[in-house]
Amino acid sequence: MIKYIHNLPQQKAWPVIKFILQSLFYFMILLALLYLFNYSGKGQGHFIYNEF
Repeated sequence: MIKYIHNLPQQKAWPVIKFILQSLFYFMILLALLYLFNYSGKGQGHFIYNEF
């Protein structure tokens, strides 16, 4: 176990690595939301208030 701890990046680099990983994670969520938002409108016309 100690051998693996010594192979980790220096403790000073951890905030940078965490920032990069969080940024990538949030970017992937944003892409997924944009995809789902665009996909939901395929094949449908614009909504018109027919009931009023």
